[in-house]
Amino acid sequence: MTQETDLVSQSEAETQSADASCAYVRVDGTRCPGQIEGDGNLCFWHDPDASKEEDGMRSRLEDWAATGESMEGFILHFAQLQGVKLSSHEGRVLRGANLFRANLAGAHMWNADLQGTDLLKANLAGANLNETNLQDAHILGATFDGAKLERVEWGDACVNEKMAFDAQRSGNRAEALEKFEEAEEVYRTLRRAYDSAGRFEQAGTFFKREMTMRRMLLPRWSIDRMWSKIVSVFCAYGESPPRVIVSAAVINLLVAVMFWLVGINGPDVGLNRADGRIGIDMAAGLEHNVYSYLHCVYYSVVTFTTLGYGEMTPPTLFTRNLAAAHAFMGAFMMAMFVAVFGKKMTRG
Repeated sequence: MTQETDLVSQSEAETQSADASCAYVRVDGTRCPGQIEGDGNLCFWHDPDASKEEDGMRSRLEDWAATGESMEGFILHFAQLQGVKLSSHEGRVLRGANLFRANLAGAHMWNADLQGTDLLKANLAGANLNETNLQDAHILGATFDGAKLERVEWGDACVNEKMAFDAQRSGNRAEALEKFEEAEEVYRTLRRAYDSAGRFEQAGTFFKREMTMRRMLLPRWSIDRMWSKIVSVFCAYGESPPRVIVSAAVINLLVAVMFWLVGINGPDVGLNRADGRIGIDMAAGLEHNVYSYLHCVYYSVVTFTTLGYGEMTPPTLFTRNLAAAHAFMGAFMMAMFVAVFGKKMTRG
């Protein structure tokens, strides 16, 4: 009987202990072990009504982190956490935490998991954010001056961009424009942060995203938006010299097809059709037509680069106008390549 009584007492104690702990349930299904403070059913860290602006918040948070317990969902808005030390090889978990307007200047947060964290208007100046996970974090208005941002996981798009496209798909144009504008600001902030840190490759990545968001703000069928898309395709807004080369190669091959179909005047190289032109000949074999196409590629390239040796000429009004437009495009693309390549080299 005594043993049964002891078991019942132990069970009741465990139930009371569980009831005294925080009601917050983490994503993995575990419950926060923090003790309830006040009249609610949440611990100090998860209670949205508990003030986090009091003195000693930094050391109190570091003490919790030292236990190895997760800080998922902590409400830390307006908290003064300058220089807080949360770096860890295991990675401190702050997923979904609310750090709205928190002062994290000089914070040590290397390898921290900040996915989905609310960092709106937070001060992260000089913070060590190397190797942190900031996917889907709300960072609009946050300050990253002097922050260390090496190998940060940002994800494919910021949360504002995702919300913008969701609103656009649902037909809410006004909300989509608002979110695209917010996304542009987020990418501009990150681009400047990486630029000032001398991380030009990452800065270029965010510059492309920034310009893409700016394009999405323009009227759909406007000339400015179409021009912006062309610049994106041809050179990734000045961030990709290889894309200029690939675009030029594709243009030359496509224009060569048009020259090949119409035919061009040229010297007798054993490939001329009955009309004297070099081009596609349905009566000839595959090898003959391959070689005639390669001659048209050659003519396309010398026209594109404005070399113009003169041994091959366009025979019709259409091909003459095509050659003129192609030469103009070539001059433009070569100037673009020089500008883009020079920009990358001087920044790099």
